[in-house]
Amino acid sequence: MTQATSALAGHGGLEPPASEAVPSGRRSPRLIARSLFQLTKPRIIELLLVTTLPTMLLAQRGLPGPGLILVTLVGGAFAAGSANTLNCYIDRDIDAVMKRTSRRPLVAKGGRATIKPGEALAFGILLGMASTLLLGLLANWLSAALADGAILFYVFVYTLGLKRRTASNIVIGGAAGCFPVLVGWAAVTGTVAWPAIVLFAVIFFWTPPHFWALAMKFREDYAAANVPMLPVVATASTVARKILFYSYAMVAATLLLAAYAGWMYACCAVVLGGWFLAEAHRLRGQVAEGGKAAPMRLFHLSIAYLTLLFAVVAVTALLPWGGW
Repeated sequence: MTQATSALAGHGGLEPPASEAVPSGRRSPRLIARSLFQLTKPRIIELLLVTTLPTMLLAQRGLPGPGLILVTLVGGAFAAGSANTLNCYIDRDIDAVMKRTSRRPLVAKGGRATIKPGEALAFGILLGMASTLLLGLLANWLSAALADGAILFYVFVYTLGLKRRTASNIVIGGAAGCFPVLVGWAAVTGTVAWPAIVLFAVIFFWTPPHFWALAMKFREDYAAANVPMLPVVATASTVARKILFYSYAMVAATLLLAAYAGWMYACCAVVLGGWFLAEAHRLRGQVAEGGKAAPMRLFHLSIAYLTLLFAVVAVTALLPWGGW
């Protein structure tokens, strides 16, 4: 973690607009705790945990011990919280410019942010260390190493390496969000088998449609911050076409898992995949016709889709008659 500290500490940023501009001398412990929690991006953590637990059930072909479930979910939450906090620390200059992120705790007018940059950096590193020790000592060191890999990938490859440089940022960098399924599988089995890799691919292909739909809505935000998200540097037609391509790749990946997860999963994956593709085609049709596109419909649907798909994984893993 020393190398990570030095690299992150060297990344500067502007000090910007915010929600609760409170002078540092008047910050209460409750305000600090709430602000630190907000930096972890809890809604993103929830989505990551939605993919972890079903993967554990599938790996076990049943219900793992409650202690292992708790350790893996808490360790995974710490790892995700670490990556997200460090991301907020690095991107505080961007967050100051974008309306969508201007209320984050590190962003405040007149330098009166509710959390100081050094505090956020220390908190992010401590969360990463806690995740490593918890998973390594109470699950296994492979799951701990994979969680560390997710943090390092998100911070160094995506946030520091790709986000501000290329429109492929979310395609490559989004792989960091795929690691929780590997962590969950490794925690149960001590290995990484092909079904876990298929689930990794599902989330990998799901991420671009999910995030590009959001970026289409907030295109002006990203443009103002000079972040080359695809909707900023490409036409809406190109974005819609690529969303459709990755949507088909995602559905194809879900069907690969049917060989392991069983017939009930296969039937549900087909129905859910058809639902997602219909919405992706609808978005492309809106763009092609020159009408007003509604990308947030696809964004919200993508969250529901992933949640339902992994719920199916969980249920079919628990039902002995759900297999082939």
